[in-house]
Amino acid sequence: MAGKTFDPLHLDEQFCFAVYSTAHALGRTYKPLLDKLGITYPQYLVMLVLWEGDDRSVGDIGERLMLEYSTLSPLLKRLEAHGAIERVRNPSDERQVRIRLTEKGRAMKAVARDFPHAILRASGKDVATLRALRRDLSDVRDTLLDG
Repeated sequence: MAGKTFDPLHLDEQFCFAVYSTAHALGRTYKPLLDKLGITYPQYLVMLVLWEGDDRSVGDIGERLMLEYSTLSPLLKRLEAHGAIERVRNPSDERQVRIRLTEKGRAMKAVARDFPHAILRASGKDVATLRALRRDLSDVRDTLLDG
């Protein structure tokens, strides 16, 4: 039986589809975890940034997540309505809004601590493999952004 001929336009050969479909699968895997917090995956990313360091500007959060203000603003509004964050005007510059965790937002971190382990188990991979994959994907992303 002859082997399949390589077709660079076959869907399964597309790097972009592997990344896209993996991101979709990760989203589905995260959903029941995030339901415990009552937040979505994009909101979780915002919380991760704030758990790294509280009291950040909207611009800082957007830069860290590579999100435009128009995308980030609704996420922040929903997190504020959820009681996880508060938006506070910078007293030295009223144009600047600072984002701070509330007590609820800080408490959510304790629940989220188990999420990386749950994702690791669900992936069927070991820590070293996922770290290497994350590093490689970050390198590809950075190269594409610099290109």
